[in-house]
Amino acid sequence: MMGSRRDAETQRDLNDISGQIVDAAMHVHIKLGPGLLESVYERILVHELRKRGLAVEHQVPVPIVYDDIHFEEGFRADLIVENSVIVELKSVETMAPVHSKQLLTYLKLMDCRLGLLINFGAPLLKDGIKRIANNL
Repeated sequence: MMGSRRDAETQRDLNDISGQIVDAAMHVHIKLGPGLLESVYERILVHELRKRGLAVEHQVPVPIVYDDIHFEEGFRADLIVENSVIVELKSVETMAPVHSKQLLTYLKLMDCRLGLLINFGAPLLKDGIKRIANNL
């Protein structure tokens, strides 16, 4: 019983954090519009999230272990918010299926439960946001 309550609280926390991330991304997209480099959106979104009191790390190297070999930098997570939600940013005309697969792999490697794929290149940001769950 206690485990399911904790899981429900974790789910609520993740939903709250992801809601704040989406709201901040919408705010940035409304102010700047589509078409800038991904790195610009990343820096401004980090600023916007920190203004809201969220802990944000960006360009976080994530190691991979394969055949008992530890590779220091398997990939870099664009953003990790509140040490629980991975945010992968894009600024492309159209997202490809590989982008979702990439984020799901990151979630599995980091043992995280929730990720957001946000494409600032979309004319309407709501059409450029995809929520990816890992065993939620």
